[in-house]
Amino acid sequence: MIILPGLLLAMALAMLDNMIVGTAMPRILVEFGGLAHMSWVVTAYVLGTTVSTPIWGKIGDLYGRKSIFIISIVIFMIGSALCGMAGSAMLGGPENGMAQLIAFRAVQGLGAGGLMVNVMAIIGDLVPPRERGQYQGIMAGVMSLTMIAGPLVGGFITDNLDWRWAFYVNLPVGAIALVLLVLKLHLPPLSHSGRVRIDWPGAVLLSISITSMVLITTWGGNDYAWGSWQILGLAALAVVTLAWFIQVERKAAEPIMPLQLFRNRNFTLISAIGFLLGFAMFGAINFLPVFQQLVQGATATNSGLLLLPMMAAAMVVSLFVGRAITSTGKYKIYPVIGGVGMAVGMWLLSTMDVSTPAWLTGVYIAVLGLGMGFLMQTTMLIAQNSVEQRDLGVASSASTFFRSIGGSFGVSLFGAVFNNQFLSELTARFGPEAAEKLAKGGARMDASALGQMPAQQRTGLLESLATSLSGVFWWAILFAVVVPVLAAFVKEIPLRGGAPADGPDGQDGPDIQDTQDGPDGPEKERVTPAAG
Repeated sequence: MIILPGLLLAMALAMLDNMIVGTAMPRILVEFGGLAHMSWVVTAYVLGTTVSTPIWGKIGDLYGRKSIFIISIVIFMIGSALCGMAGSAMLGGPENGMAQLIAFRAVQGLGAGGLMVNVMAIIGDLVPPRERGQYQGIMAGVMSLTMIAGPLVGGFITDNLDWRWAFYVNLPVGAIALVLLVLKLHLPPLSHSGRVRIDWPGAVLLSISITSMVLITTWGGNDYAWGSWQILGLAALAVVTLAWFIQVERKAAEPIMPLQLFRNRNFTLISAIGFLLGFAMFGAINFLPVFQQLVQGATATNSGLLLLPMMAAAMVVSLFVGRAITSTGKYKIYPVIGGVGMAVGMWLLSTMDVSTPAWLTGVYIAVLGLGMGFLMQTTMLIAQNSVEQRDLGVASSASTFFRSIGGSFGVSLFGAVFNNQFLSELTARFGPEAAEKLAKGGARMDASALGQMPAQQRTGLLESLATSLSGVFWWAILFAVVVPVLAAFVKEIPLRGGAPADGPDGQDGPDIQDTQDGPDGPEKERVTPAAG
């Protein structure tokens, strides 16, 4: 509990940053221009985070998590300071400001990749599995709060301070986290000794493959057609480097992502669940503000606040689930319930139309939040409980990685679904030529522009938007319903280490994990000290 505030502050840095920066982007564009490159401010950060996440997890396992965690915070703070200085007189003025900001956002993303992974892995080091649920529940609550607070803090900074403070605000928060962690964080010794070797060829190949996949999801259907040579070339590069990566990992002494972990049924299932969770959740939620702002007429700030029911529901359920897991040691039922709840929430959202009131939308997204609350941290707990202590960082990074990649693919696929259906709906109502103009203008539409339209045209546009967004949620259902099916096959391995009866005579004993199937048959029981 002494170092938990430092861990939570570090996690909040990564969560808050993108949301704060999003609200500052209009001011940045006024100063730098470069509208055509605006998406790269986000893409560079996402690339840096996604590429570095598996690497941070592995080197934390090899060299010790405290020093690696501190390094990742320092890199994030350096990136934040450089982002705040982009385009300043010190760095040559605003002429190259946008290019500098994009480059510095990549540096910031590299640091952010180590924040979330190491927070989860450090909790795994200090807290036995039986107790881990309630701490991860607290973290899920903080994640929900930061998703709500991010746009509000960003709006305040943008309205009352210079946009550069959207980045400078990370420095004092990071400094406090650093002081707490340097002085108070004491981790168990590494389970291995002697010289270790980093799998650099595997890291490079995995980075190229991930970068290609993220660029496909970013550019596909937007900057380039899906059948263009750029997208097809990236797809080929992703496949080739991934196949080469698998061959390298089979021979590496310390692979970045040990392939034998995927022979463990629970680890493979929970990785797939994490991918589907990111696919359905992030892909669909990305379109909720569009519905709230354009169809229901909410302001940008209010659309962020209208997500409060979802975040509040997820936070409350996460805390409840964490305590329940600590009390009972049981966890299998929660991802099943969460998957069902998420699918029901997506179905309710798919029924919305132009007449749906804002309060009913709030009820629907609260149901979605309930499902998310059962899943968000339980997946991390199961992933960590499926591996040995020496691979805790890899398990944590894999859980984060698959959810992130799923989110990237979800946003891309659902964006294509929305664009195609939107154009089809407009064509049916207004004809091909008018539909093409309205579809292009719809990307820049706001409430004031809608108010200036003729009533019939405005009604047709809003109905087309609502129908197209409904189609997005229908697609999300197809992925959400697979989650409880996969979760039903998770093997519940009792969590030990927190209940009074764990040790002899009612004393707390070590964390003895039950036998589970490994690559060469049943593993022997392994004993992991409940450190901390």
